[in-house]
Amino acid sequence: MDPRDALETLPRETALVVGLVSGSHVVNHLYLVLFPPILATLAADFDVGIGALGVAMGVQALVNTALQLPYGYLSDAYDRVLTLALCLGLGALGAGILAVAPSYEVLLLGQAVLGAGVAGHHSAHFPLLSDATSASRRGAAYSAHGFAGNLGFAAPPVVILGVTALPGTSWRHAFGLIAVVGAVYGVVACTVLGRYVSDDITRPNADATDERRRGDDTAGGRIWAELRALADAGPILGLGVVSMLASTAFWGVSSYLVVFLTEGYGLADELASLSLTAMFVVGAGLILVGGVLADRFRPGTILAAAYGLVALAVFGLAAAVAPPVVALGVGILAGSLGSLGLPARDKLADRLSARRDIGRNFAVVTIGIMVGNTVAPPVFGALIETVGYRPTFGLVGVAALCASAATVAIVTRYGDASEPEPTVVAGE
Repeated sequence: MDPRDALETLPRETALVVGLVSGSHVVNHLYLVLFPPILATLAADFDVGIGALGVAMGVQALVNTALQLPYGYLSDAYDRVLTLALCLGLGALGAGILAVAPSYEVLLLGQAVLGAGVAGHHSAHFPLLSDATSASRRGAAYSAHGFAGNLGFAAPPVVILGVTALPGTSWRHAFGLIAVVGAVYGVVACTVLGRYVSDDITRPNADATDERRRGDDTAGGRIWAELRALADAGPILGLGVVSMLASTAFWGVSSYLVVFLTEGYGLADELASLSLTAMFVVGAGLILVGGVLADRFRPGTILAAAYGLVALAVFGLAAAVAPPVVALGVGILAGSLGSLGLPARDKLADRLSARRDIGRNFAVVTIGIMVGNTVAPPVFGALIETVGYRPTFGLVGVAALCASAATVAIVTRYGDASEPEPTVVAGE
């Protein structure tokens, strides 16, 4: 079934949750790619190198990674709307700090606050989506969520170029506009979810909450219990490793594609910058295709194939033998083909989760994503400055190939997980 057709038949409360959570995904992904379209401008304004800006992107990712499990616990044990409110509020504050940052040090602070906000979005989003939709429609909901996220990735280059084209404006005005939009959306979305969506969706199930609070109810006891449960979640930990490798490849491409196309292939700055938008728009369409495939075929097979295609495209880009226009197309594919596997990844994580631990499990997957996000910008930035673009992008391709191989290993060891029986949930 086409995800769009499935979503059209959703009950009103379910459609409301899917719409609001997808909108939050747009906002959070806006924050994640503020730097890549204007790296050269930021380097000049703050008098730092590409490597230093890679460190700044890594700081955001490091804080994001460190807070995944705390947000997952908050979502699973207490309240998902509160988790979402913290996520959107801190994200808007971080973007605002970036907009007014007078120095590189304050820029680092803004990135840290931004990371503290963005960290909560998967831990809030996926439990809300899962409890608002039945198993038979969850693939469509995850596709809509992923599609919206890619639109968020695509928007910053367009917004920044549009705002800076106005007289008397700069990237700071664009960042400020994004911060204001994010803050307003956060207030509206959390108010609507709190008032018009049932507690069965916005709060954890009572039995799941009670189970998490049994035994030693001290802070140390709860942390130890969470760590023990995490250590027993072999398939989820494996999926976290796959996500880490795939994220390393993705952020290697998205962080440095623009500068590679301009400095390595001689493309004009404006055209190269818009390649990011094209990459995420194409990726958004591939997410919808991936949702259909994930409902019809084994998710692990789709995931492994998607990352294998990414590796081929990145190796083609690293070869630097294609004409600039062809390289532009190959670069767009290198950054978008991984989106084909995102609904399959999310469906695997959902199938392997009990209702009491879905927030934590998606936090684990997101930790993998954020470790890749943390490592890729500074490491690949430093490699570009020392060995050049071609060898660096060759290593990006190796990371994608390893993600494909790791997916095969996980599925071989644990299986693809059987499809659960469709269940009716709150709102349906």
